[in-house]
Amino acid sequence: MKGKIVSRDSTPLRNRLIKNQKKLKSYLSAGKFEAYRIYNKDIPEYPYLIDIYGPHAVIYEQGKRLSEEDQLLREEHQKDIESVIAEVFQIAPEFQHFKLRERQKGAEQYQISDPKSEEYFVVREPPMKFLVNPNRYLDTGLFLDHRPLRQHLLSTCRGLRVLNLFCYTGSLSVASALGGGTVTSVDMSRTYLDWAYDNFLINEINPQAHRFVQADVLKDLVRRREEKETFDLILLDPPSFSNSKRMEDDLDIERDHPILIRDAMLLLAPGGSLIFSTNKRKFELHPVVGQQYQVKEITQWTIPLDFHHSNIHCAFVIKRKEVLGQLI
Repeated sequence: MKGKIVSRDSTPLRNRLIKNQKKLKSYLSAGKFEAYRIYNKDIPEYPYLIDIYGPHAVIYEQGKRLSEEDQLLREEHQKDIESVIAEVFQIAPEFQHFKLRERQKGAEQYQISDPKSEEYFVVREPPMKFLVNPNRYLDTGLFLDHRPLRQHLLSTCRGLRVLNLFCYTGSLSVASALGGGTVTSVDMSRTYLDWAYDNFLINEINPQAHRFVQADVLKDLVRRREEKETFDLILLDPPSFSNSKRMEDDLDIERDHPILIRDAMLLLAPGGSLIFSTNKRKFELHPVVGQQYQVKEITQWTIPLDFHHSNIHCAFVIKRKEVLGQLI
């Protein structure tokens, strides 16, 4: 039946993981990266995402593919996956974390999945380190697909005033700060801001030299504009959708990105850049953005080898246009 998972011999899954591991070996070894995606629904019978975080594995089941009738098959697949991961990566089942990925709304976006889990540990992405937690929330605290952008920020932020909007746990802020920038990190979640603060500490960055602001980003942009604050680099990676109670209005990135980009661009210093990224599937930048600003798509180099062919996100560098020698 269409949409159902059929229980199969787990040998193809094992073989695919070994194949993917060999393909990524030199890339991961050269960068000494401890957190990466090893499997992306490669085999139709196993529509899962598998990420490795050092001594742990996180397995995401795509919720729309299974129904309650599939519970037995789900359990069989979990056993298959546990066995294969234990064999290929020597990660015991107790360090494998199965999650159901669904669209979340309102307070669910910040809801604790396992309130008893305090299992934070460090993964390395040299020269950076990040705290992750595979159990407590749906996401681990580190978006793996932004690895190339983090590496880029390490070498391009010296002396820059950086504004990181929707900063989450601050991995881009860490990269910007280690790269020599002075960073303002904004998020509406105190939990994530505290997490970002801790990420600064474990990277031996003095958090007192930077700012961590809990605010509705949309309101914060208006306030900063009124105070005539400017930045040399703005990082804008909003959620695809949010109707959190902490926000006055819903955010739909497909609908709202032209206004969000416009408000952020008003804070950009002359010669500055805005990097806009979204993981919204089939996203198309509104033509008005290209009419108003210089836009260069950078998606290709911002997606790492372990996410190639996944369309995990798209990204753009946006600058002010020059008219008669002056920036507008």
